[in-house]
Amino acid sequence: MRIAVIVVLCSLAGITQGEVTLKADRPYLEVRHPSSAELKCCYKGAPQDLIWIRRVKPTRHTTAVETVIASKSVREGDPDVCCGTLKVTLVQLNDSGLYQCYLNDTKLFTHGTYLHVYEPLDKTIDFDESTKNTILTVEGILLLMCVLVPSAILLFKSKTLHTLEKKKMKKEEENIYQGLNLDDCCTTYDQIERSQAQGPYQDVANILGEGDEVQLEKP
Repeated sequence: MRIAVIVVLCSLAGITQGEVTLKADRPYLEVRHPSSAELKCCYKGAPQDLIWIRRVKPTRHTTAVETVIASKSVREGDPDVCCGTLKVTLVQLNDSGLYQCYLNDTKLFTHGTYLHVYEPLDKTIDFDESTKNTILTVEGILLLMCVLVPSAILLFKSKTLHTLEKKKMKKEEENIYQGLNLDDCCTTYDQIERSQAQGPYQDVANILGEGDEVQLEKP
């Protein structure tokens, strides 16, 4: 990561020594294993013989330099710009590293390109699209059931509780009238009605004659 940052910073500015001006290289290239990769280093000046090298880090604190291939610069597009190209047909995981061109005549290293070769992770379970759609449908149904089933259970419990409360109230009403005697109730009711019809007092003078004795009820 530190190398990539250094490469980016160096690629933003040109370096001139004598009659050679280094051009900005591609700082980072990521390719999948196994596939092909193409690296390029360019400079402005007379064509020179160059050597491709690769810098790797065998350990955390050491850096090793490996010679990859020797080639000759060729002009591309701009007549004043020369480029060296490195083509790797099938890259391997151990091909990762910082690739630079070394110009023999001027003893310069180009900025370089960091090549990262990666291998994609294999799928743990390989499903086709129809299987994935089926799984998603089943998950949706299960989710819907998780919502509806508890609601239905709560509704059933509420209805059952309401029925039990009605039965309890009916039973309490029956217990209230269970110990009453209907004959006594009727006699008491008749006495109340008769007393209300006759009034609370009687005219003794109109009812009794002289010499009659009567036993009046006490109020």
